[in-house]
Formats: sequence, C-alpha cells, structure tokens
Amino acid sequence: MTDVVAALGQPRTVDTALAAASAVLSSSGVPTPDVDAELLLAHVLDLGRGVVRARSVTRSVISDADAAAYAVLVGRRAAREPLQHITGTAAFRSMQLHVGPGVFVPRPETEGVAQHAIDALRASPDAEPVAVDLGTGSGAIALAMATEVPRASVVAVELSPEAAVWTRRNIDAVGAANVRLVEGDLAHALPELDGAVSVVASNPPYIPVGMVPRDPEVRLHDPALALYGGADGLDVVRDLSATALRLLRPDGVLVVEHGEEQGGAIRDLLDADGWRSTATHPDLTGRDRTTTAVR
Repeated sequence: MTDVVAALGQPRTVDTALAAASAVLSSSGVPTPDVDAELLLAHVLDLGRGVVRARSVTRSVISDADAAAYAVLVGRRAAREPLQHITGTAAFRSMQLHVGPGVFVPRPETEGVAQHAIDALRASPDAEPVAVDLGTGSGAIALAMATEVPRASVVAVELSPEAAVWTRRNIDAVGAANVRLVEGDLAHALPELDGAVSVVASNPPYIPVGMVPRDPEVRLHDPALALYGGADGLDVVRDLSATALRLLRPDGVLVVEHGEEQGGAIRDLLDADGWRSTATHPDLTGRDRTTTAVR
C-alpha cells in the first residue's frame, strides 16, 4: 500500500491521483485501468463518475483522508480483487446489485441473456405469467424479469447458502415484491409448479473443469459452484433441460447462457431431449451467448 500512497503524490489533486492510480493498475494487468481508477475514486468520494471526471478537469484537491482511503482500494484492485467486491455493487441493466465473496458477479453479457427472457415473458399470453431463474446467484436475471415485467411472478432458485444471502439482500434492496427465493438444487426444484411456468431462464455453471479461467478475478474470487459444469461443462445444463421440461407449460420458453463455443452442443442436447425451435443468439460482441428453446 505504501507504494500506492507514494504514487499518488503530493499535493493530491483528482487528476494526479487518477493518473497515478491508473498507472498502478495498468502495471498490475488490470484490463481497464482508467475506468477502474475513476470508479474507485467515485466510490471513495461518494460521487458519480461524471463528477469525478469534472473535478479532474478543474484539478480539485483531495483530502489526506480520502487519498489514504483511495490508496487502500487501488492496492486491493492492483492485487486483482474484483472491482465489484471492493465497491460492493455491480451494475446490471437499470439496477445496482449488492455483490461480494460467495456470489458470482453478474457480467454485462448476461444483460442480453436477461433480455431474451424478458422478451419471452412479455410475449406470454398468460395474464400473470410465472417465470423461474434457476441458479440465480445475485438474483440478476430474476430481478430483471420481475422489474421489467411487473405482471409476472418470479421464482429465484439458488443452491449455495452463501450466494442466497446476496440474492435475498438484492430482492429486498430492489423492492421486488413479485420475486420469491427458494433455496435448493435446480435438478429437483419447484415440483408444485410443474406445467405452470411460462419462462425458465438460467446462467448455469458451464466451464469445463479442465479449463481454469485466465483472469484472477474469476479464478480466485468467483465461487467454483457457479463456474464449473463437469468434464464438458454441460452437466448442469443437462439437469436444467430436464427440470425446465417439467416446469414449463406447452409453448413455454427456455433461455440459457453459455460459453461462446457451446451453442452447437447445447442445441444438440436440447434437441435430443425433445425441445423445439432451438436457436443460439450472439451477444453485443458477436459471440454466441444465449440458446433458447420452446417446450
């Protein structure tokens, strides 16, 4: 931490602090050092990122206490602790979700997966459709469906007690009265809803056990239960397919997130299980990210 404090310099102004922090983060291999430097300082100062940028232009002074606090956070990020663990929040669509150790940090690409689920839910002919998010983690997809399709009733299923703490906290923080959390294994979830669900969505663990993630933020901090899906990465997807076939009503829709090279294998798996209209969709970067199917 002393190296980070020294790098921030004296006097400490917003522009010099950001430049020093960005240099420290860049030398540590952080992929977006400028962005992270701004977001960390915004967190310390309790300001929006745009205000921090404006204060950088005007070379506003930072107090010694804020500079010291900033140095601590920059040091943690330089050690590749996830930015979202440091700030305690992750942006997802219109929401700020609480995250931390024990729960998978939602990624921007999952926002597109949620959109497919939301579109299917909006298209449901049911006056009050039921949706299920299997393996909900932070509750990101469940809460997106609940807040953007308020006529729906959403059930979020989570196996990990550690992750469920964050799910519950986010449901309370968002104030989504139409979301219910159920703790348990998605393979045996919700028999009382068999044949009654309009949409099942999931971001299951899909990394093959032999493929350790390159990024230390993922490898060291995301829970293994949320990452690894067996030898081929599809063990949980197989359970997901069986559960969704049981839960969905006729013409109900399944939405699954997966790795960019898994679309074909997942379509084959779903086709073999009897799903209709299987299709794989790219994310905003052009990488295959979501597969949908009809019951």
